[in-house]
Amino acid sequence: MLAFAILGYLVLNLAIGLWASRKIQTTNDFVLAGRRLPLILAASATFATWFGSETIMGAPTEFLENGVLGIIEDPFGAALCLFLVGIFFARRFYSMNIITFCDFFRIRYGRYAELLSAILIIPSYFSWIAAQLLAMGIVLKIVLGWPLPGCILFSSAIVIVYTIWGGMWSISVTDFLQTIMIIAGLIIVSSVLYEKVGGFQPLINAAPKGFFRFYPEFTFKASVEYFAAWITIGLGSIPQQDVFQRVMSAKSASVSVKATLLSSLMYLTIALLPLFIALCGHYLYPASRGDGQMIIPNMILQHMGLPLQIIFFGALVSAILSTTSSAIMAPAAVLGENVFKFFKPELTDKELLKIIRIGIVVITAVCILLAVTRESIFDLVAESSAFSLVSLFVPLAAGIYWKNSNEAGCVISMIAGLVVWLASAYLKTDYPPLIYGLLASIAGMAAGIVIRKRSFN
Repeated sequence: MLAFAILGYLVLNLAIGLWASRKIQTTNDFVLAGRRLPLILAASATFATWFGSETIMGAPTEFLENGVLGIIEDPFGAALCLFLVGIFFARRFYSMNIITFCDFFRIRYGRYAELLSAILIIPSYFSWIAAQLLAMGIVLKIVLGWPLPGCILFSSAIVIVYTIWGGMWSISVTDFLQTIMIIAGLIIVSSVLYEKVGGFQPLINAAPKGFFRFYPEFTFKASVEYFAAWITIGLGSIPQQDVFQRVMSAKSASVSVKATLLSSLMYLTIALLPLFIALCGHYLYPASRGDGQMIIPNMILQHMGLPLQIIFFGALVSAILSTTSSAIMAPAAVLGENVFKFFKPELTDKELLKIIRIGIVVITAVCILLAVTRESIFDLVAESSAFSLVSLFVPLAAGIYWKNSNEAGCVISMIAGLVVWLASAYLKTDYPPLIYGLLASIAGMAAGIVIRKRSFN
């Protein structure tokens, strides 16, 4: 019965995608929903995009192993990212009336900066998409009993079809449905477990000393690692096409800002529910403690009735589907608009739309290969955000708030940040590699400004 319910839910998403495809006439419709989303759809689309497999399966594992300090990156850093986008970036982006995040680099820095930013942003999504495909594969393996590779392929096909059909319209409408499923499912499961545990106090009493501590030890290294945890997603996911698309899809600049801030609040509150569910499962069913990122799904299957199983797995599938579809379409849009169009600017809108749809299939195929070779959902998501933090955040922020920033600084910043980050990761430095990469990116931007000043003197 559970398997039929989940399969039925997947078919429903396909039907919605087919219905939404009627609204697709141009690339702008496909990528930005014609810039006509009202507040409720814009907010739910942003929230559902953010609320993925790492929120329900990855973060709870880190929480049980390392306490509150283990989840600074997500959900706290993730909520911070949306808040910062709403305060500092949404209105400025919306006023530019562009299709992709990389269009900003073309307008602000030039064509070569646009191409380089596109080349960097596309692979930054691979790990994130792979994390969602891996999670969906794991869920379907549990529910259907199929081999993991087959489950990953099946779920990928579902996402590809409804994303290609309806684009952002399909994603926005399904995200609204999925947001309802996520919130209702997690609240119901949390309420049942709250009654079984007997409130919060038994959980607090059973937790190890320092488990709920929000701040690190007062040492330099601990402080740097704490800061790195906040900015991995907090700053690293700001320069991402999926965030940009939600900002630009709203029907007005005001709605864009409100939707982003509302989604930040929604994420910060709703994302705490999986942590509570995991803690309850850890307390009530000690035998499941070794299940890692499967602790919540296994607990639901083993100790909950069929109605709760359907509710929970419906919420889980919703979270993964919404994130996956958005993550796949974002780099595909960049591939068409900022790579193919760079070399062939005479592309018609119809040709561009076709390239974006083909890109969805190709990018998903690459991510499937990555998904079947990795195991940690949480680590895959962290890799994705760190990649964009060290290469794209500084040129973006400087382009908006530092009037002296220029193309040379932008290019040097992107290359220096990425190279230093990769080198630091290879050398296994004492401090987080992304800190070295971020500092190199800042230095690269400053160097470009100095070079330009000297060239004019």
